[in-house]
Amino acid sequence: MPQYSPGDPLPGPLPEWFPRGMALLRDPSLNKGSAFTLRERDMLGLCGLLPPHVSSQEEQVERVLENFRRIDSPLERYIMLQALQDRNEALFYRVIMENPDEMMPVIYTPTVGLACQQYGHIYRSPRGLYVSAADRGKVSSVLRNWPYRDARIICVTDGERILGLGDLGASGMGIPIGKLALYTSCAGVHPRRCLPVMFDVGTNNEALLEDPLYLGMRQRRLTGGEYDGLMAEFLEATQEVFPGIVVQFEDFANHNAFRLLHEYHDRIPCFNDDIQGTAAVTVAGILSSLRVTGGALRDQTFLFLGAGEAATGIADLLTAALVAEGMDEVSARQRCWMVDSRGLVVRSRVTLAEHKRPYAHEHPQVQDFLDAVEILRPTAIIGVGAVANAFTREVIETMTRLNERPIIFALSNPTSKSECTAEQAYGWSGGKALFASGSPFDPVDFEGRRFVPRQGNNSYIFPGVGLGAVTVQASRITDSMFMAAARALAEGVDQADLDQGSLYPSLQRVREVSLQIAVAVARVAFAEDLARIPEPADLDAVMGEQMYDPAYISYVG
Repeated sequence: MPQYSPGDPLPGPLPEWFPRGMALLRDPSLNKGSAFTLRERDMLGLCGLLPPHVSSQEEQVERVLENFRRIDSPLERYIMLQALQDRNEALFYRVIMENPDEMMPVIYTPTVGLACQQYGHIYRSPRGLYVSAADRGKVSSVLRNWPYRDARIICVTDGERILGLGDLGASGMGIPIGKLALYTSCAGVHPRRCLPVMFDVGTNNEALLEDPLYLGMRQRRLTGGEYDGLMAEFLEATQEVFPGIVVQFEDFANHNAFRLLHEYHDRIPCFNDDIQGTAAVTVAGILSSLRVTGGALRDQTFLFLGAGEAATGIADLLTAALVAEGMDEVSARQRCWMVDSRGLVVRSRVTLAEHKRPYAHEHPQVQDFLDAVEILRPTAIIGVGAVANAFTREVIETMTRLNERPIIFALSNPTSKSECTAEQAYGWSGGKALFASGSPFDPVDFEGRRFVPRQGNNSYIFPGVGLGAVTVQASRITDSMFMAAARALAEGVDQADLDQGSLYPSLQRVREVSLQIAVAVARVAFAEDLARIPEPADLDAVMGEQMYDPAYISYVG
């Protein structure tokens, strides 16, 4: 059965099976609410089911915003928007697209973290698919229950490392739902092409296992061969049921994240946003910073607080960028240092996780992060370890003493896990810091100047990568695509942004920037012979035509 939504062109008269009456009003992909015209109401059995006034979509947006803004609680705002998405999908995306600064912190970080923590208590209606440990041997049948055959991107999590909040089990479903809403709102990937998946193998969170309203498998997490077998079945089924679908791994713990990416990145089109997306958005911020400092990438020293997925992904992409500029790989890696819970990552440490070894350099052990700053004299510190308030006044003052314009990236989220606030970074550095964060912060007024910090948020990267990959039907997602995405994002930052301390473009321009990222990713796919379609003469135009517009159309001509 074909699928229509308010933003789709109609191929002709509506077929007999097209829903009428209450069935139509209850389908969020088709419902226009009070915007149905009088003729539509007459022909579709809606007379009397709606208020007499025919609203424009603009009037509906105004009504949503009025109600949204009278709510103080971020969680209640999240619930309201979730209800809107379940009622009128086109209106939901119109509201998000026209008000990204106001809406994105609610549908994603930081509010989505709280929503995940409360997921079993605020659950209203199904969205996405749950593949659980009980589905072994029948995963492909579960995927076939998804009603939209045109799915092109899956975002999947097993809930073990949700943001900086840890193991939230099946309550982590809020993350794939939020990520895929950003695919549509930021890059115009059609909602019907987006499939959120919760890979539920249990949880080791005692509080959840004891919570009577918890919605996931009430068992300890599967590990080892049982986990790997179910994951292999799932990934094989994705390509069987939705041939060529892109799989985005999201919020997996380190011990699975690196292993799964390594095992499958050459077998199916997949990527890990925590590793590769975070890397690209951070490298873009670094490139923007260097336009202010005037320094060269090869002259920078990067010190990471954290040595997990994000740190390793960023360091790997920085290494690739330095190698591309002519530096040998060993020297490039030596520009990146990491501090974990045991101190500086050095070669003499007896036990080191495999992903840390390339950045374990010859150096005496250093336990304290401030001491590491003093000794290594980094030009940039990058917080990705979810250690709240770790960038102390002493750390930032030391960075400012060592650098004319210190680069301070506090990228952990949600806000409660941020290494420092924007106000602290600017205040403690005397207004010299080049600052980016993982969660949103308000503008800061300091000594007569207004600084406008912007998030180093993956929402600048993965939607455009997804749009590009889906449009050209990429058979693989490569690191060079993420490097191209990082450079395209950095090029989207103009001088007016830099003058106010913004290292990323305004979210009001995110669709424009995502389009340029998608084109850059597509060009890499063609260059690497990974595209399944012929290269079009006007790639920009073709990509733009793929972008979803949630405008209403007439169902009756």
